[in-house]
Amino acid sequence: MIELNQLSVAHRQGYEFRTVVEDVTLTVNTGECFGLVGPSGCGKSSLLWVMAGLNPYWQGSMKLADHQAQPGKTFTGQLRRDVQMVFQDPYASLHPRHRLRRTLAEPLKLLKTDNINDRIDHGFRHVGLDPALADRYPHQLSGGQRQRVAIIRALLLQPKILLLDEPTSALDMSVQAEILNLLNQLKQQDNLTMVLVSHDPDVVDHMCDRAVQMDKGRITG
Repeated sequence: MIELNQLSVAHRQGYEFRTVVEDVTLTVNTGECFGLVGPSGCGKSSLLWVMAGLNPYWQGSMKLADHQAQPGKTFTGQLRRDVQMVFQDPYASLHPRHRLRRTLAEPLKLLKTDNINDRIDHGFRHVGLDPALADRYPHQLSGGQRQRVAIIRALLLQPKILLLDEPTSALDMSVQAEILNLLNQLKQQDNLTMVLVSHDPDVVDHMCDRAVQMDKGRITG
């Protein structure tokens, strides 16, 4: 489902580029949860953002869900739908002044999807939330509920690959387990392939079939 070969990632700083990930080669099988583990600043999130199409400054080879991505180009078409991401802070990824239904509907409207409200209501039930919450604002939900809404938004486009950037680190310990169990359940139900970034070995042990250690922009084990 994912094939990276000698992938290097750079961050743009003014007119210069700084390499933050070097020569990463790995494969992730269909239906697998694959972990990227390491200390802050080791390059794991930078690698994830490239796989999400959010940073075009990379070199090497990257194949995602049978699509060959091209360096310097944004994801479009089916590739844009097949790869979705859940971010660390759900509040930052939801528009604070829009009701949740409006935020969730926007990408579906762009794709001219039918039955948008029904799909959103189904999405809420799919992650164990009352669809009535769709008509609230983000600040009216708890942190765990907001993260479930962020998961809904990613799944509404029916992706094959779900990228998870520290998806529980902003949540209370009691809520973390609920979200991780939900993600495990969704992986099975929706036949998702997941890549999980975390600095917490317990989270990786709970979620991942395989994992690699990163340090200073390279895979070290």
